[in-house]
Amino acid sequence: MGSLGRLISAPIGRLARFWRRSVHFRVVAITTIVGALFTVAIGSYMYQRIADGLVTNAINSAQQEAQSQRQIAQNTFSNGDRTDLTSLRVAARQIAQQVASPGSDTSRRVVIIQAEGNTAVSLGDVSTQGADPDMIPPDIRLALKEDPDHEQVKIITVPDTDARGSVPAVLIGSRLEVPNAGAYDLYFIFPMDVEAQTLTIVRNTFVFGGIALVLALAALAYLVTRMVVAPVRSAAHVAERLSAGALNERMPAGGEDDLARLATSFNAMADSLQRQIRQLEDLSTLQQRFTSDVSHELRTPLTTIRMAVDMIHASRDDFTAPVARSAELLSRELDRFEGLLTDLLEISRFDAGAAAMQLEPADLRDIAASAVDASSALAARAHTSLRLQARRPAVAPMDKRRIERIVRNLVSNAIEHAEGRPIEVAVAANDTAVALTVRDHGVGLAPGDAARVFNRFWRADPARARTTGGTGLGLAISLEDARMHDGWLQAWGESGNGACFRLTLPTRAGVPIARSPLPLAPDDSEIGRVMPPGNSLTIGSAVVSAPRGGPDGQS
Repeated sequence: MGSLGRLISAPIGRLARFWRRSVHFRVVAITTIVGALFTVAIGSYMYQRIADGLVTNAINSAQQEAQSQRQIAQNTFSNGDRTDLTSLRVAARQIAQQVASPGSDTSRRVVIIQAEGNTAVSLGDVSTQGADPDMIPPDIRLALKEDPDHEQVKIITVPDTDARGSVPAVLIGSRLEVPNAGAYDLYFIFPMDVEAQTLTIVRNTFVFGGIALVLALAALAYLVTRMVVAPVRSAAHVAERLSAGALNERMPAGGEDDLARLATSFNAMADSLQRQIRQLEDLSTLQQRFTSDVSHELRTPLTTIRMAVDMIHASRDDFTAPVARSAELLSRELDRFEGLLTDLLEISRFDAGAAAMQLEPADLRDIAASAVDASSALAARAHTSLRLQARRPAVAPMDKRRIERIVRNLVSNAIEHAEGRPIEVAVAANDTAVALTVRDHGVGLAPGDAARVFNRFWRADPARARTTGGTGLGLAISLEDARMHDGWLQAWGESGNGACFRLTLPTRAGVPIARSPLPLAPDDSEIGRVMPPGNSLTIGSAVVSAPRGGPDGQS
């Protein structure tokens, strides 16, 4: 049963996929089905009307013949001089032959049966060729008994002349009065073999004509739809080529109809997009070059300034209090400036596509422990505590320098916004991924902020003073580092309920992450475990940032 089900479901599945993907197939199929239903409905109606007309004409014609032949039979019985039983029987057979169709023609068959309730002498049942008293249904005999003054009509089925089938026939019954024998029923049977042959011809004509009409409709729908779908497919192909970077691709345009105008408009749009993309590329190149050049050019004077500041800072005890304080502020801000310059150089490498990695197996627990230890002094100054939960090994191929930078950024960012509350750092692993989460219980993120948290220089509260000296580029760089590892870096947060950042890395290079081993939102352990299509998802009022092609942000 299982194999049979698979044999049936596989073609159905392929047909369903083809139905979803092909407008051409859907239009042709719908046109064919609707055309077939319409043809069957119209053909059935017309066939029934023709059949009813043929039956009505056959009944009218049969009634007229039956009336005239019945009158002949009655006159023959009434005017005859035969009164004995034997003579009456002979007369009955002669009259039956007389009113029936002549010779071997069986288009009018006759049956004479003693009427019900007649207790006089019996002449016996009389029938002509092709007729039999058993063909007479009891209900028509009863109807004739109840109303002998009128003809009774019924459609019955009788054997065909070749005895290989049956045909419908018109049965007409009337009453005869036989002298000295009482009432007898005279039945005329008119086989409708000619009408049946006519209906067969009509039915075959309708069937073959309907099939031809449906095929013609399908062919017409195929041709017409192809005229419309072909340019659309061409536009889709050109759009795919454009999205792949082939900006010189264009649709073939010719003619003056709507499709030609579509092709012309599409090409004009492609030309405009190509110009704008090239302008943006040129602008981006200039911006990247400017950032890189400025960063490098600042290195030399910054080195000189660093030497001078270090000398001044080392001699601050010899200065007055205001000057010594200025020396400390100068040294601290220079440290921040150097960090900013380093981050700008790193960002310029990402933008230029020059960033490189050195992958080697490493345990994410060790990196997390090192980051927690390095940040313990900063956490103590912020009056918060760091808790690390890492039980199982979490080994994956990674560039340790970049992953350490990500973890340090996440931890320092949590300390910055924890408001003195505890911070939990967790590490876990499954078959396809290792993950690290940094959860704080501080100010959190307002609705929509999780979609912007990885933007460069973005801050949730611009009026909030920095206490850890961040450059505003830490999370942006962390996101790029996660992308280089084919990993996820995501954020969740609620106002007043803290925030959670999660880093997820694949355990094997080239094997995509199936499911993150750690939850992102605290209220539902399943939310955010699997990244849906589009690399983004919504949790309550917060949007989870995706690792590819989305928001970048906070430090």
